[in-house]
Amino acid sequence: MLFVIMPVFNEAATLRECVERVLMVNLPQPWSMALLVIDDGSNAPTQAASKSIASLHGERVRVLRHERNRGKGAALQTGMAEALALSHGELDALIIQDADLEYDPNDYIRLLSALDAAPSGTAVFGNRWHAAHAPASGYAMLHRLANRSLTIASNALTGLRISDMECCYKLMRCTDLRRIKPHLTEQRFGIEPQIAAALAAQGVSVVEVPVSYAPRGVRAGKKIGPRDALRALFVILQSRFDIPRKSR
Repeated sequence: MLFVIMPVFNEAATLRECVERVLMVNLPQPWSMALLVIDDGSNAPTQAASKSIASLHGERVRVLRHERNRGKGAALQTGMAEALALSHGELDALIIQDADLEYDPNDYIRLLSALDAAPSGTAVFGNRWHAAHAPASGYAMLHRLANRSLTIASNALTGLRISDMECCYKLMRCTDLRRIKPHLTEQRFGIEPQIAAALAAQGVSVVEVPVSYAPRGVRAGKKIGPRDALRALFVILQSRFDIPRKSR
């Protein structure tokens, strides 16, 4: 079972289409999918969209809700806890999916192929900055530079050798998620470097797969900003000391 965790905050314009794109993915055998939508205290239009989706898709989509906005990290932790409660197999896995249409869920196929081919104790991250993808605007170039800087800092302290630590697409086995879940505490976007740090501390290796990416700007609803980048840097430094490393 692939559990897709979709945190949502005020995404009424894109939520329905994103859910449809996810559910239309033809996963490779023997994978099946469970979509967990976490409405993180959204406005009324997004709440209505979430309820409509739950009613339309029945058991294929489970909608959980925070009464107030708590942040992407908090939403992911709620979704992760639900996935672990529902998981009954050692080969079950989890992937994170934003609700803003920046990512293409069809990339699940190549991500899962990489996971199936990798040894146990391996996670798979997406890589938006591969050779086929070039920034199309000044904002996109700045976004890429900021992400690259945070990835370099993360690699220096985790020992990982990845190119896009901040990529939304992080795929891991539920067995590895159970090991890192107690160390995930960040409520907002700091959850991204914390996941990478927790995986590294538990001895989980990370491989990368190129993924599609269609970035949106602040006017289109982009929520992450300079304050979140500073918080991410703090989390990278803090995690080196706060997350216990697995004994070799």
